[in-house]
Amino acid sequence: MGVGRTGSLVAKSLIDHKLKVVAAFAAPKDSAVGKDIGVLAGAAETGVKVSSSSDLAKVLDKTRPDVLVDFTNAEAFMANMDAIAERRVNMVVGTTGFTESQNEKIKRTAKEKGVGVVLSPNMSVGVNVFWRLCGEAAKSLIGYDVEVIDKHHRFKKDAPSGTALKAAKVIAEAQGLKQEDFVYGRRGKTLRNDKEIGIHAIRAGNIVGEHTVIFASQTERVELTHIAHSREAFAEGVPKAVEFIKGRKGLYGMDDVLNLKH
Repeated sequence: MGVGRTGSLVAKSLIDHKLKVVAAFAAPKDSAVGKDIGVLAGAAETGVKVSSSSDLAKVLDKTRPDVLVDFTNAEAFMANMDAIAERRVNMVVGTTGFTESQNEKIKRTAKEKGVGVVLSPNMSVGVNVFWRLCGEAAKSLIGYDVEVIDKHHRFKKDAPSGTALKAAKVIAEAQGLKQEDFVYGRRGKTLRNDKEIGIHAIRAGNIVGEHTVIFASQTERVELTHIAHSREAFAEGVPKAVEFIKGRKGLYGMDDVLNLKH
């Protein structure tokens, strides 16, 4: 679902990895509706026309896919999730901007409906290694000031990014902190406390995606940075996630897919 800039790259990645695409969806008034998904993705013609998301249930009943990949937006996915889960279609969800209550509902739906879901705000292999390194660094740098900075293009809708938020959550978990300790930007006279994690978003030009975590003391500084050179990085992990989730039940992350957990 979703054939925007990232969605088209995801479709091409799936086609290039010889995974069979049986359906594609876009918003009802999207110009992509009725066009061949392969052509839209810059690959060979597939014979699969993009359907309106208003016909989601009907198309799923007809095509019976094993896995549905979603790169839309939080509201669109939540509106369609029940229809997908009721048909026992597993999901790979790279959509960002979910609230905590929406994340909980996704987890609950996966359990109640007996479906498998890979949920990650970033499917890039490098970003998932970045998160792992952030967690490892945080365990050894207790007491250091932590700042998370994300940079994206001017059209990105959510701020801070899902990638930045997950980096902060990984660090908080490693250091026994809470989300109440997150500080989003600063203005005026703000004295930093010992526990807070600062999170800052920059939106400018055509920046694909850059994330930096700073661990700083009075005597030294450690920085971890991931830079996406193209949006193709966000699609690279999707075929791996699709192969992983087929036949599974429950909620997983890309760290499960990439075997980054110890």
